[in-house]
Amino acid sequence: MAPHLFRTRVYYEDTDLAGIVYYANYLKFIERARTEWVASLGIDQIALRAAEGIVFAVRRVEADYLRPARFGDDLTVETVLQSLGGARLVLEQVVLRGGERIFAAIVTLVCLTDEGQAARMPADLRARLAGPLH
Repeated sequence: MAPHLFRTRVYYEDTDLAGIVYYANYLKFIERARTEWVASLGIDQIALRAAEGIVFAVRRVEADYLRPARFGDDLTVETVLQSLGGARLVLEQVVLRGGERIFAAIVTLVCLTDEGQAARMPADLRARLAGPLH
């Protein structure tokens, strides 16, 4: 499956006193990229919650900070589905500056009910997320 690409720029508000991107802001960059990836698959998360009563939640993030990004840098976040289970999915997300990998993460998401209980994904949702993977 080809990676989903999300482009963003580093703003002053993203940086710390040293002028580099504050570490927690990489999580914001990859969150935005995941939201755009899901939308690009035709999944409306607000409608999903209203119709099915389920949402996606981050269960685990394994992150590697490889190089610092700085104010004004143009970044690209690549998102690739690694695996898809009944109630969870695992994504690889990489932040690039030019062709250079500066941040990499493996993100595990789970499907939850409004009450916070694990829920199986409906078959049509799984099919959309899987795309050409299956």
